[in-house]
Amino acid sequence: MDFIKVSTCCPITKVADVGTNLSNIKKCIDIAISEESKCIVFPELSITSYTCADLFLHNPLLHKAEKAIEDLCHYSKNKDILITVGAPLLNNNSLYNCAYIIFEGKVLGIVPKSYIPNYTEFYEKRWFTEGINIIGQTVSLSFQSDIPFGTDLIFEDNDFKYGVEICEDLWVTIPPSSFLAVNGANVIGNPSASNELASKSQYRKALVSNQSARTMSAYIYSSAGVHESSTDVLFSGHLLISENGTMLNENTRFERDNEVLTSVVDLFKLNSERLRNISFRDSNRLFNKQFRTIRFKYKDTSIKEFNRFVDPHPFVPSNTKEREERCKEIFAIQASALAKRFEHTGAKKAVIGISGGLDSTLALLVVIKTFDMLGIPRKNIVTITMPGFGTTDRTYNNALTLCRELQCDLREINIVEACLKHFEDIGHDKNIHDVTYENVQARERTQILMDIANKEGGLLIGTGDLSELALGWCTYNGDHMSMYAVNCSIPKTLVRYLVRYVAENEADKLTSETLIDILETPVSPELLPKDKDGNIAQKTEDIVGPYELHDFFLYHFMRHGSSKERILKLALTAFKDSYTEEEINKWLDKFIWRFFSQQFKRSAIPDGPKVGTISLSPRGDLRMPSDASCASWLN
Repeated sequence: MDFIKVSTCCPITKVADVGTNLSNIKKCIDIAISEESKCIVFPELSITSYTCADLFLHNPLLHKAEKAIEDLCHYSKNKDILITVGAPLLNNNSLYNCAYIIFEGKVLGIVPKSYIPNYTEFYEKRWFTEGINIIGQTVSLSFQSDIPFGTDLIFEDNDFKYGVEICEDLWVTIPPSSFLAVNGANVIGNPSASNELASKSQYRKALVSNQSARTMSAYIYSSAGVHESSTDVLFSGHLLISENGTMLNENTRFERDNEVLTSVVDLFKLNSERLRNISFRDSNRLFNKQFRTIRFKYKDTSIKEFNRFVDPHPFVPSNTKEREERCKEIFAIQASALAKRFEHTGAKKAVIGISGGLDSTLALLVVIKTFDMLGIPRKNIVTITMPGFGTTDRTYNNALTLCRELQCDLREINIVEACLKHFEDIGHDKNIHDVTYENVQARERTQILMDIANKEGGLLIGTGDLSELALGWCTYNGDHMSMYAVNCSIPKTLVRYLVRYVAENEADKLTSETLIDILETPVSPELLPKDKDGNIAQKTEDIVGPYELHDFFLYHFMRHGSSKERILKLALTAFKDSYTEEEINKWLDKFIWRFFSQQFKRSAIPDGPKVGTISLSPRGDLRMPSDASCASWLN
């Protein structure tokens, strides 16, 4: 069970009118079922309404509430949806504010509210008793005996593990959901009645989002609505579904009709995050409590309409403002990391090969920012362009213009004669354009750069990016090697936006035009001869596949340990208007094969800063044998 649909809802209520409330609860359940939801959360005390005040002490209301729960159990038969509804419970002369968890005609369990607010506008202790210490108990209702009762309940069907806390429980120092989560619950329901005050919704939303992140869970929040009593306060019916800190869905508050909000929750991702997070596992050992597992069984959790948004570019924020802020931050990380290396080594010069392509352009921009930060003259940046067999006029001229405009020490060393001599020395036919033909050029360039770095007493700055490392699209001990690699955790899709950010925000007119042209140039190592018109003949994405696909594959492969089948399913959703299933499957196979076969290159990469959530450093995020088989992933 990778995915499951869940719902939060706010039904129309009438204060103390159990019949009306029950009728609207049923309507909301029907809506949720039509949306394929398997778990629905109603507001706190939704059976009676939250604002009954002293009427909670009257037997007719309590009796009606219990009858409504019985009615709802009958209604739930053959519905295949887990229902969490709020109602009071009278037990041993104490009244509890409870969540009733109902499935297929039965109350699976009753969870009492742990913390009872009794301050400012809240005075619940006038009626209700706190349930924080109720564990291991059972209660009986008129229609069902021995119902699990307590704060120690987790409801489970395979990978779906569900726990409940109620309203105020979320607002305390250590919410009960924290204990639920470390003991296995990956979905938390919160029936709530949180009144509206100016700006309170923002704080409430932050609480839900942060708690879902802290517990690595999906959090379903349902608050009472505008039809509650407005004697002293107003409720807005705030509905929220958050997943590990990301808000999946939020309603428009103050609606006056029955409202149901449904989202697809990724259980696989949540469980994967927990598996990788050692601190989460440590919390389990330190804060382990005895919880009762209430098992139930869904008939069918398949999803016909998979309407979850899947970002085709997970490394790149879609919001323009957020993207600009991310670009600033990334440049700050890269430049600060490189500055530390210069300060430590005492080097005053940087050496960098400039091809007129995206990666070397980004690396140069980082060096510029670093030298400006340290107050080192830009003339100490030795930029070297090294034309070869495949260098086109377009990339060559862009390289020259960029280095001149940025006031660097520009040098040109043509590698053609050196490579021809090397072909002769090793007995390679220059007309055979194989991997030897290509790698001779890459290693010749690296040798030049390394030697000039030694000669100048400088550092050779690596230009390769994360996407190339993932695919092994670099020459071992060629462009694969440097003295510090500033782009090593920047995926190709993000490289583009970083360069564009400088072009649009920080560059003069000519530099900006040059950067834009570099962005529009096909990605190529330019190691094979030009075509008859002098244009690039070797286009990287024609050979290894589109980088936007590979970055998507990389993200889900590394971030969540996703299988090929899961990545394919997500990619088909994310790229449904761009690629066919056949195309995606072809390049996914290519990605998996290359990722495994090229690990030996990643095992020997130079230092470089981790910028985002994914890095392939053998000293950090990826400890992987170079001779591992990919058969289990491809088959």
